[in-house]
Amino acid sequence: MADEREIRIQHLQALRDLGIDPYPQTVERTHTIADVLTHFDSYMGPEGAFTLVGRIRLLREMGKATFAQIEDGTGRIQIYIRINDVGPELYQQIKLLDLGDFIQVSGFLFVTRTQERTLHVQSFRMLAKGLRPLPEKYHGLEDRDTRQRKRYLDLIANGDEIKQAFVARSRMITSIRQFMDEHDFIEVETPILQPLYGGANARPFTTHHNTLDRDLFLRIAIELYHKRLIVGGFERVYEIGHTFRNEGIDRSHNPEFTMMEFYMAYADYNDTMLLVEQMLAAAAQKVKGTTRISYQGTEIDLAPPWKRYPLLDTIAEFTGIDVRWYPDRESLAAAMRAKKYEVDPKLGYGRLIDDLKGAMFRQRHPELLQALFLTDYPLDVSPLTKQHRSQAGLVERFQPFIGGLECGNAYTELNDPLDQRTRFEDQARQRAHGDDEAQVLDEDFLEALEIGMPPTSGVGLGIDRLAMLLSDQESIRDVILFPTMRRSAEEAQL
Repeated sequence: MADEREIRIQHLQALRDLGIDPYPQTVERTHTIADVLTHFDSYMGPEGAFTLVGRIRLLREMGKATFAQIEDGTGRIQIYIRINDVGPELYQQIKLLDLGDFIQVSGFLFVTRTQERTLHVQSFRMLAKGLRPLPEKYHGLEDRDTRQRKRYLDLIANGDEIKQAFVARSRMITSIRQFMDEHDFIEVETPILQPLYGGANARPFTTHHNTLDRDLFLRIAIELYHKRLIVGGFERVYEIGHTFRNEGIDRSHNPEFTMMEFYMAYADYNDTMLLVEQMLAAAAQKVKGTTRISYQGTEIDLAPPWKRYPLLDTIAEFTGIDVRWYPDRESLAAAMRAKKYEVDPKLGYGRLIDDLKGAMFRQRHPELLQALFLTDYPLDVSPLTKQHRSQAGLVERFQPFIGGLECGNAYTELNDPLDQRTRFEDQARQRAHGDDEAQVLDEDFLEALEIGMPPTSGVGLGIDRLAMLLSDQESIRDVILFPTMRRSAEEAQL
């Protein structure tokens, strides 16, 4: 690496000695490579004049002629440079070019004897000199950690493959925005830096504002500010933005991730279920051209209606533990240990039920890999949710699952301020007993509820996990351009 870098620096200096700026300010381009290739037959001929730009991906000098390939963001094309066309003074710069350099080339289009579509170069110039070698596609960048840590190298070495996932992600987000706009939702922006964190059970990241001399938190959810907007008179709001949780990293978790949340007045969780399944089916149609997707070998149809599974019935069916037989934490924990399930001593009754839910999906039962809603959760793990209209001890909450991945969380929102205060106080007791993910009491939010919030339903959806599904990626780090990474060996030595 060091020797090749030194050679490239020598080439850089040689260009400067010739009076050539290796990093000029101006660029000319008449066409993209994709445009030229699409209309090649009509563009071809010696009378054509095309100026293309791109990175050199192949370079083969043969005395008085050189073949190369350049690549822009739309495609790759062969170029042909002869000393007789560009002159000896310009041609000598060929020896100062390296793979990875960006150049500008002008000329006409023709087809070689081997039927390769080619630009016959009549002039060229340097746009940017690369000082480090490119990774080799098949030998130089196979390590997943390196690919995720140095995404720019991954995009160079595996561009066609890796870009597809991020194109799918972008199209999915565009489709979601279009769907929400068509259903009369207003896109809003709410604070990322918050004086209190809430809206989810998670540990926050803490920072300090010097001028105000106060600690602030990176949001763990968008929810509570959206409800304030509902109180203020907005009836339908949504937001797509970054959220932060100070938690572990695995195939479906990254500390910084993207959430989409929407809230609508005069609705309940049944209304939200209908919108979610319609929205995600529309996103699949936009990205894949069909509502049928394949995720990690499982064929899944996102077309509505999705199946609805009551949570406690489903846990009983697939784990053999009917939590309704165990009225307290101790008896449930004993039943879980008897079935060889791990029991965290810090977690309360409701959180143990949540652990059973996760264990159920890890068993990967085929019918639980389809698109579905789990509904009707225990009250003590749903502190922001309205109690169930017909089942004591439960709340009107659902979570969408696709391919075994939990994709979101939704409620008929609790709008009784006195009940909400009681729930927050119970969360505070759970924190006192060691559950550091329990929610904190937010007096300002309670004050907003006391002003009055109409019947409301809302949902939070994980954009990254939805992108995993629509691009068939096994890890969340493969749909986040620059995921949070553990320190590298080199960083650890600093």
